Amino acid sequence: MKLEKIKKYNRIFACIGFVLLAITLCMVRNPVSVYATGTDVEENSPASALAEDNDIGELSIQNGTGVTTAREDDADGLSIYYNNSEGGLSGALRILIILTVISLAPSILIMLTSFTRIIIVLHFLRSAVGTQTSPPNQVLVGLALFLTFFIMNPVFTNINENAIKPFEAGEITQEEAIEIGSVPLREFMYAQTQTKDLELFVDISGQTYESYDDVPFSILIPSFIISELRTAFIIGFLIYIPFIVIDMVVSSILMSMGMMMLPPTTISLPFKVLLFVLADGWNLVIGSLVKTFY
Repeated sequence: MKLEKIKKYNRIFACIGFVLLAITLCMVRNPVSVYATGTDVEENSPASALAEDNDIGELSIQNGTGVTTAREDDADGLSIYYNNSEGGLSGALRILIILTVISLAPSILIMLTSFTRIIIVLHFLRSAVGTQTSPPNQVLVGLALFLTFFIMNPVFTNINENAIKPFEAGEITQEEAIEIGSVPLREFMYAQTQTKDLELFVDISGQTYESYDDVPFSILIPSFIISELRTAFIIGFLIYIPFIVIDMVVSSILMSMGMMMLPPTTISLPFKVLLFVLADGWNLVIGSLVKTFY
């Protein structure tokens, strides 16, 4: 019976794989039209319309079978259009770009924003209190994400207003959009990077720079990450101190009472939770953590 079920599932998976492969092939086979100057253009055709718009005397089309000779014109003899004359990307290319962005987004979010410091401090806090799985990892990651969006909102807004929107409107080129969009992110990272960490990677690279504006991202990013780790561990150490004191007091009391077989963490955990609640610990920790970025 188990073998028959396995064979049945294999056939089902094979059918699903075949359908997905067929869909992918249909999407990829969408041709790209290349318009170039040449001869013998049919009247009222897309190529003829393109020739009239660009004042091209002669025109030919590459449709997968061949290209006729082209002569020199205002478009340098060759114009490439994806799917249509408006320059829209094909469906397969859009999916490729989206998947690439999705695969790189977690690394960008973790390495280039405040996420690293926040999540490390939250894990230190949970370990210091002594609650092994409370709050769970999903809650900590979700809290760190929303705090990251809150802290990085001015940076993201600046990038959107000065780089993304002008680029979509066609006011600036892609190179200009990347250069303008990298400035707010660079300023945020440099403000949180310690000088000695930056100098460390500059010395390792064997190059010299007159100002931080000349420092490339290949040096600024690792310097920023090292600084974030150092800052997060310092904050975690400060969070540990009051809870260690409670553990020491409880251990001393248990030792004096001769209750050496009773784990001190069993008794100290309720007191640490009580101290954290009475001191409004979440307000203090989150508020102080967010203020370190301002």
